[in-house]
Amino acid sequence: MTEDDKSFLKHLLTRSGIIGVIVGLFILFIAFTIKHNPPELKPSAEVVDTYEGCDIIRWSNGQMAEYKYFLHCNNTRPVYGK
Repeated sequence: MTEDDKSFLKHLLTRSGIIGVIVGLFILFIAFTIKHNPPELKPSAEVVDTYEGCDIIRWSNGQMAEYKYFLHCNNTRPVYGK
């Protein structure tokens, strides 16, 4: 390796390091200036309808698009007979 090669390699690494620091600082500046809004929390259970005196509850687990339905009756009489 000649002295010219060593000099070229030194300048190349120095300039690459300076460019890397500038790009890193730019990315950090953008990351700190962007405001992150937290996702709006929705209730995991809600009444969607009624059936023979009972509420039909739709339940979801977080942000998944999966819903489960069940009946919630406040009274003690059976809903299948009148």
